[in-house]
Amino acid sequence: MELSTESQLIHAGTERTPGAPFGPPLVPTSTYVSQGAPNPALPQYGRNTNVGWEALEDALAVLEGPGCHAVAFPSGQAASMATMAVLADGRPRVVMPDDCYYKTRDMAHRVRPGGAEIVTVDLLDYDAVAAALGAGPAVLWAETPANPLLRVADLARLAGIAGDANSLLVVDNTVATAFLQKPLDFGAVASVYSLTKSLSGHSDVLGGAFVTRSPQLADALRSWRSTSGAVLGPFEGWLALRGLRTLPLRLARQCENALAVAEFLDTHPRVASVHYPRTYDDPLVKSQLPHGAGGLLAFQLEGSVAEADAVVAAARLIVPSTSFGGIKSAWERRDRWAAETAPSTLIRLSAGIEPREDIIADLAQALRA
Repeated sequence: MELSTESQLIHAGTERTPGAPFGPPLVPTSTYVSQGAPNPALPQYGRNTNVGWEALEDALAVLEGPGCHAVAFPSGQAASMATMAVLADGRPRVVMPDDCYYKTRDMAHRVRPGGAEIVTVDLLDYDAVAAALGAGPAVLWAETPANPLLRVADLARLAGIAGDANSLLVVDNTVATAFLQKPLDFGAVASVYSLTKSLSGHSDVLGGAFVTRSPQLADALRSWRSTSGAVLGPFEGWLALRGLRTLPLRLARQCENALAVAEFLDTHPRVASVHYPRTYDDPLVKSQLPHGAGGLLAFQLEGSVAEADAVVAAARLIVPSTSFGGIKSAWERRDRWAAETAPSTLIRLSAGIEPREDIIADLAQALRA
């Protein structure tokens, strides 16, 4: 019997022997009993392994698809840095979207993994992407839907461009998650995630992950993690797995809520533009994100920065906060962060799992501020 992804997520890490705990135990240890020549089949040291990581990584691999390998990290930024460090070895250029998460761009420019040149480009200008890659080899870093403008890039086309340039495509799939979009099926060599967002879903844990079908790449990321010390804590791994089990239920509700909110904002006189992938009018979105476009959207308000701030402050249900993907609806004016390149009155909204009527009612009263 072949189980669905949803069932495998729910049961990941569960042993069926009599007396076994119903869920993977929390093992808060930094070291293990060992002597003699190290046995790779047994744990030796907490920087190398933890049973909590293993269960989480098994679940992440299941979510991405058959034959996948996952490596957990203490944050999405740590996962991104490790990925760039490993993949940029022997590849002197990293090409990135000019509208991806601004901290990822900042990290790439600061670290310049392997001494690589960092080039930013409009990811939807495919001729510009090809020109930036040149003859390769290089790393093409994609983020789609992009944060915060939610633009959707054609992953199959990007993978083809990368392949023609002897380069590797990596996709930051944090916004959609592998439940809604599977970059590896479109030709990406790896997906990178912030577990902090939708995957854990409760705004109570920091984490990150790298997922690939290449066992060699997964081993290289594990080695980098152990050597650098960028390890996930046992409690954080336990929390992330607990949240991951309900991802399909949460995302279904959040997708419905986000679409309803986008439709409400589309007709509001104070809203200049709405940014949300519509599955009903875009063939690319429909094929690449067949089960929904996620719970994140953004809209640009007519008026001043002060007026946008007043709208955010007037919310009674939606929480003024950064980050996204949690069960509570949250929003913020993105340009409040100094390095963000979003329009000054752009408000990014993460739809939670509250009844959509409550979210829209709160939006309506806040927009009267």
